[in-house]
Amino acid sequence: MSGNRVLVAGASIAGPALAHWLQRRGAQVTVVERAPELRPGGQAVDARGVAKEVIRRMGLDAAVRAARTETAGAHTVDADGTVLETFRAEDDGGDGYISEIEILRGDLSQVLYDDTRDGVEYIFGDRIAELTQDADGVDVVFASGDRRRFELVIGADGLHSALREMVFGPRERFVRHLGLVLAFYTVPNEFELERWLLDYQESGRSAGLRPIRDAGHAMAVFSFPAADFDVDYRDVTAQKRLLRERMAGMGWLAPRILAHLDDTPDFYLDQVAQVVMDRWSSGRVGLLGDAAFSSSPMSGQGTGLALVGAYLLAGELAASGWDPEAGFAAYEARMRSFVEANQEIGRLHAHSLAFPDPDAQPEWDMALIERAINGLELPDYADLLDLGTPAEVSSTSTARP
Repeated sequence: MSGNRVLVAGASIAGPALAHWLQRRGAQVTVVERAPELRPGGQAVDARGVAKEVIRRMGLDAAVRAARTETAGAHTVDADGTVLETFRAEDDGGDGYISEIEILRGDLSQVLYDDTRDGVEYIFGDRIAELTQDADGVDVVFASGDRRRFELVIGADGLHSALREMVFGPRERFVRHLGLVLAFYTVPNEFELERWLLDYQESGRSAGLRPIRDAGHAMAVFSFPAADFDVDYRDVTAQKRLLRERMAGMGWLAPRILAHLDDTPDFYLDQVAQVVMDRWSSGRVGLLGDAAFSSSPMSGQGTGLALVGAYLLAGELAASGWDPEAGFAAYEARMRSFVEANQEIGRLHAHSLAFPDPDAQPEWDMALIERAINGLELPDYADLLDLGTPAEVSSTSTARP
């Protein structure tokens, strides 16, 4: 099995999670990331239900919990700051609106990288420029000029996946805009924010503050409705200008939060979107996470889908004897209904925010919510080779940030 060389594009969450399981199943794994280093910070992401079991099987429960934001819950407030509704992290067994496992995307990425770095080759500051596949493998040309051959290539490079576009076609075929735009960035905690997320909504727009582990700072979160979206996701100046325009005149603490927009060390703005595809593989190339089946941040389950998908993809590939056709097909068969339930949650939540009319609010089907959190039985893959957690494997990474 050591001859199974797998290239994974993307070193955020899905990619390193897949690297963990591929390595344990005996594959030689390379992860390529176009950014020069791991990207810190980012939005708060959650793990619920079956995703928590995947984390436990990875041997990372303690590490992930140690890196949590430790948010106690959320308050929705009016323009004067009066609390209208409260959600607690312990609600619904820790799988409610605020999850007991809430962690910044960058912190989870760091945990997964630290777990795999000694047994996985990481290449930062590079990307796949060309690939050609045949019956036996995939020839890859990197932007750096390096040329290598792999048995499998997996795209875990997010909503704007370059690999997906290269192999499956233009993004317009697969990306579905849900009518919302989301922005977040770090601000000084001058708002006496402690362990509670604050959320204010006004005419389809929202402004929020959420705690992070660094008590001296907080994460600002904004959303606003938009029928279409044509701002380049890489043009930060245009994105900030758009955010100011759409948040103009908003009440509560919004003006004070926006005053830090030009001083923030990080900034993200993008459409709230899903990826809908008939197939997540083509020959020896497959997709994972947001690249394959983004459910949007409005589902609260994007990270869970990535973690569960990584476990199943590695397991089914190994169970098939590394036959890509059989392995990819089994992975899709196990994941598809779970993905669809979470995408439905994402669409309903996005609609409720974009169209705040009480008469237009969705009916929350508790059976649907349960399927989106726990509606997948994890195989144990007990008969497969398992080399143990990456920390127990002695090897050396060739590149580190």
